[in-house]
Amino acid sequence: MLTEKDRELLALLGENSRIPVATLAKKLGLSRTTVQARIERLEREGVIAGYGIRLSEQYASSLIRAHILITIAPKALSQVVRALDRLKPVTTLHSVSGSFDLIALLAAPSILELDQAIDEIGTIDGVERTLSSIILSTRIAR
Repeated sequence: MLTEKDRELLALLGENSRIPVATLAKKLGLSRTTVQARIERLEREGVIAGYGIRLSEQYASSLIRAHILITIAPKALSQVVRALDRLKPVTTLHSVSGSFDLIALLAAPSILELDQAIDEIGTIDGVERTLSSIILSTRIAR
C-alpha cells in the first residue's frame, strides 16, 4: 500500500525523473537512504515500471497531435490493437466506455503524415468508424 510520502515521491519523480535522491530527500523531509529505499521498493513492487523523458514544449508544439475515437467490430479488439501498435504516430491507446471503443493519441511532424495515419486507421480490418480531433493547444499537462 502506498503512503502519502510515496505519492509525494512519485509526483516529484513524475515532474523530473532525473532529480537527485538528495534533492528528493530534502523536498520530502526524509533521509537520503530512506528515499533510496522507497524508490527501490516501488521499483521492486512494480509501481515504478520505468523512467522516461518529457519533451520540451518547443519540440512538442512542433508535432501535430490528434485524438482519434474508434468504434470496432465485435471480437476485433486484439487484431485492431495489434495493427494500431504497428503505426508509428500512435503514441497512446485507451479502451473507453461509451459509443466508441478506443481512443488513440497520435503525434506526427506534419499534417500530411497525420492525415496518412488517420486514413490508415480507417482501413484496418475491424475498424467500423472513426472521429478525429486535432489538438490545437494543451491547457494543462501534469
